Amino acid sequence: MSGFVHGDDCSVDDDATVGHGDFDEPTQVGDGATIRAGSIVYGDVTIGDEFTTGHDVLVREGTTIGDDVLVGTKTVIDGQTTIGSHVSLQTNVYIPTETTIGDNVFIGPSAALTNDEYPIRTDNGLEGPTIEDGASIGANATLLPGVTIGENAFVAAGSVVTEDVPPGTLAVGTPATIQALPEPLDGPNQIA
Repeated sequence: MSGFVHGDDCSVDDDATVGHGDFDEPTQVGDGATIRAGSIVYGDVTIGDEFTTGHDVLVREGTTIGDDVLVGTKTVIDGQTTIGSHVSLQTNVYIPTETTIGDNVFIGPSAALTNDEYPIRTDNGLEGPTIEDGASIGANATLLPGVTIGENAFVAAGSVVTEDVPPGTLAVGTPATIQALPEPLDGPNQIA
């Protein structure tokens, strides 16, 4: 079945596909969406108002996305994922299945989230990261399966996060160590 149901003032480029595949539920997109060329949004996806993509974005089935979300060029959301409102996913971000992202979250360019502890070696199930409200993830950071990034925490660029990051702290390095959040980074993101 699939298909595409949208609100008012939506713009979908001719070379974009919305409602891809054969799913019981159509893709639902709220008001004011802009979906750019090369993007593919599968069926069984629910998206709020003011959704914007760059070019060549992939959003797989079973994904729920809130209001005012930016998904940058060549970003992949591999499905079965929940993304809150006022979220900015920059260029080339990878979001695996079973990931939860809260509200007012920033994820920098080329950040990679993972969900498989021992890829293709064992079958332990998939568990994506949880990123709580107000957290920021720097460019090229890697989050390992099952980690939680606490509310208003900050992951520095290039860091590899192997353990939970408490709320309001800074994770930096490889593997990341936890430090106090510097004063200029204290407080919520300014996305909304």
